[in-house]
Amino acid sequence: MKAAIYNGVFDIKDNADNGITHTCSTGHCSWQDFSSLAVCSRCVNVTSYLERRYTDGKCDWLGLPNGPALSGQGRQINSSVTDTSSELHGLEPSVLRFSSLVSKEIRNFDRVLAHECSMFYCIGKYAATVTDGIVEQRMLASWRNDSARLDNASDLILQPPVEFTNQSGQPITFKVSHIAAAAINTFLSSMFTGSGSVNDSGSVFSSDTMQALYDTSNITQRIDNLATSMTNNIRGQDDHVSGPACGIAWTSETYVHVRWAWFAFPATLILIAAFFLLGIIFETSFRDILIWKSSNLALLFHGRGLNLSSPSERPVNTLSAMNTRATNIKAELLETSQGGWQLTQEGQ
Repeated sequence: MKAAIYNGVFDIKDNADNGITHTCSTGHCSWQDFSSLAVCSRCVNVTSYLERRYTDGKCDWLGLPNGPALSGQGRQINSSVTDTSSELHGLEPSVLRFSSLVSKEIRNFDRVLAHECSMFYCIGKYAATVTDGIVEQRMLASWRNDSARLDNASDLILQPPVEFTNQSGQPITFKVSHIAAAAINTFLSSMFTGSGSVNDSGSVFSSDTMQALYDTSNITQRIDNLATSMTNNIRGQDDHVSGPACGIAWTSETYVHVRWAWFAFPATLILIAAFFLLGIIFETSFRDILIWKSSNLALLFHGRGLNLSSPSERPVNTLSAMNTRATNIKAELLETSQGGWQLTQEGQ
């Protein structure tokens, strides 16, 4: 939990919401709405509660009733565990309640911001999805029991209404150990109590937490990020009481959709070619045409002026017979008496 608290306080991008532990084998998953023990937060601007003191017409002190104060001139922060305003009364059971007072402009106490923040245990109802391996979750609703109180003797029991039932549909009960709650409160109280200042020679802060609060431009968002980080740690606990929320893993499958109209043109070509082939077969058979195809032997054996066969030999008309006869013939190209060239069988 300490690591989760530090991560929430010092995360300058305030993106603790992406740190929830999840398992999604396909990178695309969804879950039904589920409920979990959580830490909720709320901050209010209490600058109007500031009290000022003046010396020689200049404000040199200001502070919150029963809370932090600033004195002198300079950029400062002061934070303490206090109960300043009535706006956060009733937010129970409390994890921590503190006030902070920040001045970021030298010699101008009119540019001061004061906030009071409260973190408290609640039940959150969540929706979560994973898209392209990136988890996204949001809190749909929250519930707290303002009549519940933390003490040093008994655990905190939270029984939310029926709309916060989990996926099983059965009523659920959440418990916070009083020992763990006391330890968290003590740790947070020490973290959010301190001060700091910045001047021309440097800066001095009582703790890194004070510097983080001074540097943030939105304390409400930073405390909300802290509450989310603590909630993620609670949800990630592996114990025998709670269990994971089960969802659906989605995967992509390829389907082929045939548009038969696009087959009309190639199918027509195939049919025409088939009819043309059948016509050629029928025509050559009807006319008793020899099937020589593209063989050059037909031209050599039956061309004009070629002497590759003698009159005493049986004529060869089929392609197979010409292939057989050609294996035993040697021909050469000779010059004629008229100055031309003629292919003649050797020995003739």
